[in-house]
Amino acid sequence: MWGCGALLGARTRSRLWREVLVAWGRRWSAAAPYSASAEPSRVRALVYGHHGDPAKVVELKDLELAAVGGSDVHVRMLAAPINPSDINMIQGNYGLLPKLPAVGGNEGVGQVVAVGSSVTGVKPGDWVIPANAGLGTWRTEAVFSEEALIGVPSDIPLQSAATLSVNPCTAYRMLMDFEQLQPGDSVIQNASNSGVGQAVIQIATALGLRTVNVVRDRPDIQKLTDRLKSLGAEHVLTEEELRKHEMKNFFKDMPQPRLALNCVGGKSSTELLRHLAPGGTMVTYGGMAKQPVIASVSQLIFKDLKLRGFWLSQWKKDHSPAQFKELILTLCSLIGRGQLTAPACSEVPLQDYQRALEASMQPFVSSKQILTMC
Repeated sequence: MWGCGALLGARTRSRLWREVLVAWGRRWSAAAPYSASAEPSRVRALVYGHHGDPAKVVELKDLELAAVGGSDVHVRMLAAPINPSDINMIQGNYGLLPKLPAVGGNEGVGQVVAVGSSVTGVKPGDWVIPANAGLGTWRTEAVFSEEALIGVPSDIPLQSAATLSVNPCTAYRMLMDFEQLQPGDSVIQNASNSGVGQAVIQIATALGLRTVNVVRDRPDIQKLTDRLKSLGAEHVLTEEELRKHEMKNFFKDMPQPRLALNCVGGKSSTELLRHLAPGGTMVTYGGMAKQPVIASVSQLIFKDLKLRGFWLSQWKKDHSPAQFKELILTLCSLIGRGQLTAPACSEVPLQDYQRALEASMQPFVSSKQILTMC
C-alpha cells in the first residue's frame, strides 16, 4: 500500500494528531483566550527573498509572531504540502506572486490556538485551511485574519485536510463546470498520477463517470496502474499506448470522452484532442511539458472541439467566499464517506525541507511531499 508514514496508517496517525492537538489547544485556550496576552512564540518559517531555484533561495528562518488584533486568529500549522504551484511561485513563473520576502506554501491545515475578540467563525481547537493562495503555510505558526481562513472538520484525516484546498477543488470544478456530464459518460486526462489526477479519478467515480487515465511510462508502471485502479480508475494507459493505431477500436466499448483534462501540453494534449467526442471540451490547467497546446483546424471546424483553461485562483475571484466554502464542505463530505482520499504522500519534518524540495522536483515521483511542523 502506498501512503503516508512508515509505521502508522493515515487514519491512525490522524486520530493521534487530533488527541494531542486538541489537548494542546485546550491548554492554550484556558490560559490565553486572546493571543494578545500570550507569551511571544518562536516561529520557524521557510522564507525566500528572491526568485530562483527553490533549493537555493529557500531558507529556514526564525520570525516574530505578530500581535493579534480583534479580527485575527492565531494558528499553529500542522502540515503543509509542496505543490507544483508552490515551486513555480518561488521560481517566479506563476500568475500570482507575493511581495518579497515571502513565506512559501499556499496550502495546509492548522489548528486555532486563540482568537481575537471579534472573531466568531472559529474557536480554539478548530482546524482551518487557507481561503486563498499566498498565505504562506510553510511555518510553524502565524497570525492570520479570520477572513483568510476556512474552518474544516477535525475528524477527517490530517493529510486530507492538508491537501484539500487546491487539487481536489480544481478537480471538482473542472468535472462540473465545462460539460454537463451524466453517469456513464467518460473523461480522459493526462498526468493522471498527479494530485489533481488522483482527485479526478475519485470524484469522477463518486459521480458515476468513467475515466481513461494517461500516464508517462516508467519502470514501476504496473505498481502505478494498480494504485490508480484502486482509486477507481477504469483504464490506465501510457502516452505511447494512447498513440497506437489500435486505439481507434478502444472507444467501441465505451463512449468517447466529452471532457479532456490537460496538465501537460505538447504531444500529450494533441492526443487527448484526437480522442475527444465531437463537440467535446479540453480544459488545460497546467503545462508540465512547457510546450504549447496545438489543435488542428479540422478539429476546430469539423469536430467543433472547444479549448478552455482553468485556474482555481481565478475561479475564486469570480465567486464569493461562501461559494468556495460550500465547495470545501462538499469535498469534506466525500472524504467523510471514504470517496476521496489524500494522494500518496511522504511526511517530512520542516527542518528537512531541502530533502522535500528536491524530491518534489524529481521526475516520476508519485508521492507528494508534506511538511510536518512538529
